[in-house]
Amino acid sequence: MKKPYVNYKRFIAIGALVVVVFTATGFASRFFEITKQLEIFNTLFKELSLNYVDQTTPGSLMDKAITGMLDGLDPYTVFYTEQEVNDARMNTGGALALIGAEVRRYDNGWHVTHIDQGGPADIGGLKPGDALVALNGLVVDSTTTQIDQLLNGSPGSSLSISYERLGRINEALLIREKRTKSPVVFSGLADPTTGYIALEAFTNTTTTDTKKALYELKKQGATSLILDLRGNPGGLLSEAVNMVGLFVPKGTLVTYTKSVVEEYNISYNTNTSPVDLNIPVVVLINGRSASASEIVSGALQDLDRAVVIGGRSFGKGLVQRPKKLSYGTQFKVTISRYYTPSGRCIQALDYWNRDENGDPVKTLPKNYSAFQTKGGRTVYDGGGVLPDVVLSSSDFSPITTALLKTTAVLDFGAAYYDKNDLSSWDEFRFGRADYQTFVNFVSSQGLGINTQTEEVLQEVYLLAQKEGLDHKVYGHIEDLKNTIQQAKLDLLEEKRGEITSLIVDDLLARYFYSDGLYQYKLKNNAEIIEALAVLSDPKRYAKILTP
Repeated sequence: MKKPYVNYKRFIAIGALVVVVFTATGFASRFFEITKQLEIFNTLFKELSLNYVDQTTPGSLMDKAITGMLDGLDPYTVFYTEQEVNDARMNTGGALALIGAEVRRYDNGWHVTHIDQGGPADIGGLKPGDALVALNGLVVDSTTTQIDQLLNGSPGSSLSISYERLGRINEALLIREKRTKSPVVFSGLADPTTGYIALEAFTNTTTTDTKKALYELKKQGATSLILDLRGNPGGLLSEAVNMVGLFVPKGTLVTYTKSVVEEYNISYNTNTSPVDLNIPVVVLINGRSASASEIVSGALQDLDRAVVIGGRSFGKGLVQRPKKLSYGTQFKVTISRYYTPSGRCIQALDYWNRDENGDPVKTLPKNYSAFQTKGGRTVYDGGGVLPDVVLSSSDFSPITTALLKTTAVLDFGAAYYDKNDLSSWDEFRFGRADYQTFVNFVSSQGLGINTQTEEVLQEVYLLAQKEGLDHKVYGHIEDLKNTIQQAKLDLLEEKRGEITSLIVDDLLARYFYSDGLYQYKLKNNAEIIEALAVLSDPKRYAKILTP
């Protein structure tokens, strides 16, 4: 029997048309919904502005509306006003100079956190922990927002700084100068055959500078490498891909992104020739290794190209892109999630699901999914990159995170520096008695470490006050506060290892800057010592990378 003729081309054309129609219909429906909501908002905004009982300004109302709209999303999706865009453009301009210092805002004001050796701030006598009081006569406090604009200026211009240290007000006159700072904060030999490179960020020169350092270390006899990404918050995605490309064949998949917008679904492969395909590599990470650092460590782990040592990384698996808006404003929006070669997304916090306090829910270990590395090892998603060798000294527990939100380590460092002289880094020791001195110091300052438990307790008290129950519950709440204070002291002792590492970093940087700090680490740091042990034992190294 003759088979009926089937016009397959016609079927394919009809199918394609159906897809186009449905796609267009979906787009039209979404576009209509957006237009509808905008119209509702426009009418509400107009009526509110014209009829509200008190005087309002359109700008302040819009700021609140935008803040409210973005508040429920991730913290990386941010709106920038025209002034903020201009300030950022000025602060990143090539004509501006650096003062050779880093500052950070805490609840009690702006404090110096890092000093570059030989820079203007160093010459002017500033030290980590110094609290900024005034810049060129303008008062600085915790409400000051445009700090970069106040600190920066053209090369050769002067900056008058008033700062407080140990209760005393000091003055310094700095001469700004143009300085180039490499993201390779230190490189050297950890032992005669092991190179060590520490990266503090992924900027546009990270791969180039790392490659130069690696070649130099190989000339000095390095046959293995430690890549230190601890405390590295990330940076450019392209540099993370290029960094992995130093150790894997050209064309290797490093990461890929997924989004609801098709054009943002991108695969990132290495596009340069590697430096060394065989050199054994250990990557060090901790709870402050994020973003690009996690792409590098996760990819090298998935490709079985490096042993990862330390603590679980931060868990930022989201990608942002800037968008220009009208009237000179801008918008940085999360557009996609990135995935490691095995298919893992290491994002730890779910911003769409929040707890009773409004905080994003953290992915629980029981909800992690298993993936396979190139060689068949099992790795997991959902909670940052878990090292192959986990060390407690690299953990960042909630008490440590709370501690870092205060100036406790900086204040202790200032007091220690004021009373102790050190002539060389190899003489430095920080034992249990020294740590107890730190705990006593923090305790004498009222701890100042506010946990989420205490924040909730304060909300309970305010609610009880509002309902007239405060006199009934006050005693119980005070008992709970005292219990929490003792619990914090117990936690400070329990987490002595990880906190001691932070204190030592601060103290050594005060006395001997980055060079002395890392020279000390090469001989005394637990993670580096473990890395050297793994690299010096080829069988153990190979076993870790074997299923």
